[in-house]
Amino acid sequence: MLFTLLPVLSVFSRILLAFAPAFLVPLAWAWFLDAQHHALVWAYGFAFTTVCGLVLWRSTHRFRRELQAKDGFLLVNMVWTLLPAFAAAPLMFTVPDISWTKAYFEAMSALTATGATALSGLDELPVSVNVWRCFLQLLGGLGIMLLVVAVLPLLGLGGVQLYRAETPGPMKDTKFTPRISETARGLWGVYVLFSVACMGAYRWAGMSWADAFMHMCTTMGLGGFSSHDASFGYWDSPTIEAVATVFMVLAGVSFMRYFIVLRQRSLRPLTRDREIRTYVSVLVVSVLLVAVLLTAQGVIPDFPEALRTSAFHVVSVATTTGYASTDYAQWPVFAPVLLMFLGCFVSCAGSTGGGIKLVRMVLLIKQARRELVRIVHPRVVNPVTLGGAIMPNAVMTAVFGYMLIYGAATMGLTMLLLFTGLDIVTSFSAVVATVNNIGPGLGLVGPASNFGVLNDFQIWVLTFAMLLGRLELLTVLVLFTGHFWRK
Repeated sequence: MLFTLLPVLSVFSRILLAFAPAFLVPLAWAWFLDAQHHALVWAYGFAFTTVCGLVLWRSTHRFRRELQAKDGFLLVNMVWTLLPAFAAAPLMFTVPDISWTKAYFEAMSALTATGATALSGLDELPVSVNVWRCFLQLLGGLGIMLLVVAVLPLLGLGGVQLYRAETPGPMKDTKFTPRISETARGLWGVYVLFSVACMGAYRWAGMSWADAFMHMCTTMGLGGFSSHDASFGYWDSPTIEAVATVFMVLAGVSFMRYFIVLRQRSLRPLTRDREIRTYVSVLVVSVLLVAVLLTAQGVIPDFPEALRTSAFHVVSVATTTGYASTDYAQWPVFAPVLLMFLGCFVSCAGSTGGGIKLVRMVLLIKQARRELVRIVHPRVVNPVTLGGAIMPNAVMTAVFGYMLIYGAATMGLTMLLLFTGLDIVTSFSAVVATVNNIGPGLGLVGPASNFGVLNDFQIWVLTFAMLLGRLELLTVLVLFTGHFWRK
């Protein structure tokens, strides 16, 4: 057991050292816009994380070896449980009256790009605190592990194991370059390119530089944190909402596809992709449906205004971002329930969004249709295909296994919250919102409220739910099986 952990800890020490410079981002903002003692907090956070990384590296560096599959899963879980602890520590000294439970929840929500917050009074918080919360979502959106694979040469050895453990979606073995580190660098290059464009667009639309930076982070990471309690209702600007909608739609598509587009200098990888075509179709139909409902029910009598409001909120929740410009929980009940449902599956595999991913839903629908055909024609050969390619049985088995565990985890965590006395709407929507990394739920944790109304035990349950969702359940739950720990 110790022999297994020491090489993993050796790699984790380097990840910790790579994470430490992230504290310099809020430090820079604090230096110019906050009080000096806030800058010192981020400086101490940088120093503490660096020292811990150096001490851990010094103690374990001689145990380096090739990373195996088990090592990859151990390391990914270690990163996503321990880094939030380091990220949460400065919040204890910069956010008034915050408990460790809420600080860790906030950091986990940021790094998993969930966007569920336990804080209120965001407008009064130091700028550096909001910058930190949002910047963590930019890092967590595409996955810290992919960044590390791209930056640290040592993870070129066995780096594919981390890629498989971290990359969302059912087809984790897909590579687009001979070396996994090259793939990771390409993905992060595309990510940075889109992020710069997003920040410039927000600034052009009327945001301050600070707000443009923060909301760029949470838009491209599809995390949804904001520097204002009213979220996008703070501006009430059609232009700003339009910019957000466009970049949320873009971030909901696989960044691997953008990488291929740039390599081939052709849009065909986007236009011919079945998942992307379905993604756009679902969004368009849902936007029109909600807009018609809001107009017919008299919530927003003006159809163009209803269309604008519908587009922003449908895209926001469906891509698991979680921005809001109004309390959509007060709309006719069909609309908020539809939004939560869309957030469970609409994001594409390889995007920064959460949920079960649209490709899985497409495969499940194709399998269901295949079974209906087989009832009528038992001997027909009708394999499940995607983009003209026959799906291997291993992929379909993985999809079925994932969906079974997804349903069981959602129901189990919901029952656990119900046991604590929460109402059914709050319990179920909170679990759906955190497992799928959507952000706000309904009931007590709706878009007009936050998760700070829950008690500590309930918050820890939902913290675990965010971890499960970010690592797509199996990566976490495999650690609880006896087979994983056997040689």
